[in-house]
This record gives sequence, C-alpha cells and structure tokens, in this order.
Amino acid sequence: MDILTLLFNGFSIAFEPLNLMLIIIGCTVGLFIGAMPGLGSVNGVAILLPMTFLVPPTGAIIFLGAIYYGAMYGGAISSIMLGIPGASTAVATTFDGRPMAMQGKADKALVAAATASFVGGSVGVVLFTLFAPPLAEVALTFGSPEIFSLMLLAFATFIGLGGDDIPKTMFSIFIGLVFGAVGLDIVSGEPRLIFGDIPGFFHGINFLVLAIGIYGIAEMLWTIEISKGNAMITQATISTRRILNNLMEMKQTWKTMLMGSFLGYFVGILPAAGATPGSLMAYGFAKTSSNEPETYGKGNINGIVAPESANNAASTGAMLPMLTLGIPGSPTTAILLGGMVIWGLEPGPLVFTDYPDFVWGFISSLYAANLIALLINIAFIPAFIWVLKMPFTILAPVIFILCVVGGFVPTMDMHDVWLMLIFGVVGYLMRKLDYPLAPAVLAIVLGPLAEPALRQSLLISSGSFSIFFTRPIAGVIIIIALILMILPVIKILKKRF
Repeated sequence: MDILTLLFNGFSIAFEPLNLMLIIIGCTVGLFIGAMPGLGSVNGVAILLPMTFLVPPTGAIIFLGAIYYGAMYGGAISSIMLGIPGASTAVATTFDGRPMAMQGKADKALVAAATASFVGGSVGVVLFTLFAPPLAEVALTFGSPEIFSLMLLAFATFIGLGGDDIPKTMFSIFIGLVFGAVGLDIVSGEPRLIFGDIPGFFHGINFLVLAIGIYGIAEMLWTIEISKGNAMITQATISTRRILNNLMEMKQTWKTMLMGSFLGYFVGILPAAGATPGSLMAYGFAKTSSNEPETYGKGNINGIVAPESANNAASTGAMLPMLTLGIPGSPTTAILLGGMVIWGLEPGPLVFTDYPDFVWGFISSLYAANLIALLINIAFIPAFIWVLKMPFTILAPVIFILCVVGGFVPTMDMHDVWLMLIFGVVGYLMRKLDYPLAPAVLAIVLGPLAEPALRQSLLISSGSFSIFFTRPIAGVIIIIALILMILPVIKILKKRF
C-alpha cells in the first residue's frame, strides 16, 4: 500500500501544469530527435540539458526522461520509412520494418512499433515501481563471467536456431567481432587493427556509422538496382480504419511483446549493457522461438515487435541502477546522472527516502510520457506515410544526405563519413551474396562488451575457464549456449542418418 500511496503522490506532481507541459514537449521533441539519423536520445538529452536549469529539478528530470522516451519511440520511424536506423537502439527494427514498408505495409509496421514500444515501456515502468530494490541487488550479482555468458548466449541463438546458412552466419559474426576490436586494446592501451596508423581508427568504429552505412546506404544502392532507372514509388495507404485494424491485429503478437519487454528490462538493468544489446537479443530470441524463422528479415511483424518492446523496456531498466546505485545503465542515463548531481540530488540507495517527491514524481511521469509518446506517434503516422509516397528519385538524395549527416554527427570526423560509404558498399555486396547482416551487427555491438568481460573473468580465475561453470548463473547460461551451438550439428546428423 505504501508504494501505491507514494505513486499517487508522484502522479499529483507529474500532472502539475508545468510538469505535464514538459512531458508533452519532451515527448514531441524526443520523437523527432530519435527519427533523425545520428542523433538519438544521447545527443538529444545532452543538447537540451542546459535548458533544464530554467525549471525546478523535478521538472528538469521529467523533461529529460520524456525526451528519452520520445527518442526511443522515434528511432523506429526512419528505420521503417527509409531503412536508416534513427539510433543504434532501432537497428534491429530495420531488419523487418523496412521490408514491410517496401511491401506497402508501412502503416502496420509503424503501429506495431508504437504499440510494442508502449507495452515495453509500460512493463518496464511497472517492474521499476514494484521491484526496484531487489532487482538492483540481482543486477549487482552479475559479474564479468555472467555478462560474458549472456553475450555468448546471444551469439548462440543466431547460430543454433537462426534458420540462416550457418557458415554464412558464423562468417558474419566473425566479421562483426573483427570490426568491434578496432581501436585501442582495453588492457595494454596499444592500438590494434588500425590499418597502417590511420588516425580515424584510434577511437574504434562507431556502431552508428556502421549501422547507417550497412542499412541506409546499402538499402539505397539495392533499391537503385532493382528499380533499374525507373521512377519508383512505394505503395502506401493510410486511414483511420486501417490504423484501428492494425491495432486490433497486435493481439496476435502479445507473447513476443512480453518476451521482449522482460528480456529488454533485465538487460537494461545491467551496467554498460543498455537498450541496443537488449533489442538485438530480443530479435534473436524471437527468431529462435518462431515456427517460421525463415520469414524474419522479409517483413515479419514479430521482428519489429520484439526489438521495439525490448529497447523501451531497457531504457526504463537502465534508470534503475542510476537511481538506486548511482551507476548509469546506458550512455543516456549517464547524462541524466550528471544532471542529478548538478541539481544537488545524490543518487544511491537513500534517494528513495531522502528525495521521495523527486523520485516518485519522476517514476509517475514515465507512465504519462509512455502514453503521450504513443498518442503523438500514432497521430503523426499519416505524415510519415506521406514521406514514403515520394518518388524514389526524390527520396534517394534525401536518404543520402541524412546518411552523411548521421555518419558525421556522432564524432564530427569525415573519416567516419568515408567509412560509412565503404560499409554501404559492403552491406550491398553481402545482400547480393545472401549473407545475413543481423549477426554482424550483433557482433559489433556485443563484441566490445564481451571482450572485457572475458578478459576480466580470466584474470580473476588466473586463466582458468572453469570460472564460467563454477558460478551457478554463468554455468547455466553457458550450458544453454553450448547446446544451441551444437543443435545445427545434430540436425545435419539426423538428415544423414
């Protein structure tokens, strides 16, 4: 009952006229920030942080939280409409979102993304409200062995039950791991794989640069090829009836939504993990558990629902260690944490008792922001569909400019723009040769997380791999991962004998 009382008090704070206005403005701004390639929630929150000093601390974090939520919703828009991930968290949405748009189902894809985002955000906020302290303690039990085993499990789902050509899948993963290793060695600090001391490689390969190149540029080249110089217009229609029908059809995806929500929330809690690995892992698990894994990547609605529910749940989960432990769960929450310190609020275990109005006002605002972001997103669907109706001869230059801007913005380095163009050609060739792109994307995201976890684990155990089996949680996850990896061999043996 205490939680309900505190939550209702929080709602009275969140629905104050000023705070409600900040939620609406934050969700709207965040939606368009998320839809712009190269920006995303990190840049949006960082850019608008100085503006929050004009309002009280509670209103400030409510405003930034609303931007965060809006950006998580908005990332799917450009992924579906243009094939360009608006943010790293929306990369997995591109796998099936763009094919659906090309099939004239853009409205269905957008409704699916908005609905799944709402469900993921709602599940995340409810879990946040009910289980904040115990979940924070569980997250702390995850050391380096557990994090590495979780990363290995994500790779195993693509290898074992992905439905793709296994050798091509493994090649794609290895390529992604190589790209993820570019830059400075995490232990020695020595440069590696920098291709003859090219300065631009010292900071590694920016994931968003790779994602925009491999999907945005590659998609544009592929479309130019299949259009063969003809004026190409994507068939897209929209009406209130179609939107309502699409909303009703979402009932068929509730299992995938819940799976993505719970998985994303848990991954989001883990420090340094965040929404991007959560969305990619959810996509892999959805494909793994599907009766038709071969339909993924070709316009399966569950391929949108899984990552979108996961990344929104993960964004909420990432706020849990920020508030309860003072440990940011994602880059965006790191900026939020900095803002809290500036406002004179000390995050940690005592934040719920020392600043109850602030904490519960913020938590309650997340419920409101989630609903408002959904309504704004659905309201703008006709405008998004209008963009898709433009002839490709007009749309292609727009896509190219957005890709260049998106490649330049994260690091302000032309090196990344040239790299993005190279990745675009590589992605185009991989598509022509029927190599799956999703495993490579997964590897470049999880590789930089798995490597330090592996090396730290081996340092703890003096080089012994037994640490992954002697720790209960890590041992169970590793065994499941190994079984999934062995499954393709078992299938081949069954066919032969």
